[in-house]
Amino acid sequence: MSGPPHQKFGFDTEFDAGGGVAFAAPRPKRSYTPDEVEAIRLAALAEGERAGLASVAADQARALSQIAAACGQALPRLAEVAHAHRIGSANLALACGRAIADAALDRFPEAPVRAAVESLAREIETAPRLVVGASPELAGRLQGVLDETAQAIGFAGAIQIRPDAAVGAHAFTLDFGDGSAAFDPAAAAARVSQALEAALASEGLHAEPLIPGES
Repeated sequence: MSGPPHQKFGFDTEFDAGGGVAFAAPRPKRSYTPDEVEAIRLAALAEGERAGLASVAADQARALSQIAAACGQALPRLAEVAHAHRIGSANLALACGRAIADAALDRFPEAPVRAAVESLAREIETAPRLVVGASPELAGRLQGVLDETAQAIGFAGAIQIRPDAAVGAHAFTLDFGDGSAAFDPAAAAARVSQALEAALASEGLHAEPLIPGES
């Protein structure tokens, strides 16, 4: 028959030469006083509390580690989303600006020519002639505006307006002999778009911090 192995006899008591007990292994205590029981109970509770707190701390450490790992994976993606949002916002603002500018040019097509001549007043004041090239649609509306502007800035030279079908809508050129100037809203819008794209590309994913106050 099989059964639990028999415990071998242990010589746990040693005697000295005179027959006295030199060493005896402590025997388990079989009875306790109420105070001892209470002390054991409190010690067990304290040990259990320490073990529980240690387990909670370990769980918290693991959770924080997992959170940090998740954030480490999420932040690069968040930076990409933020950059895409900046690009979208910039493009939307640019489209709105173009729409407003186009509407303003449709409503006041002579205004840019007037502003250009006024800003060049010092350069053209001694010129004998100012030649303005513009699309046929715009050229037909400029004579009165330019005569009025010339009088306002004191320009006494001749103003000659040349319709040019090759000039884009709302675009014009100014030739005053010693110099020239030109305005093309389509080309200006293209330059703004190129500058914006270059700025966003240079900025990349290293724009302002995702969390305010951090750098």
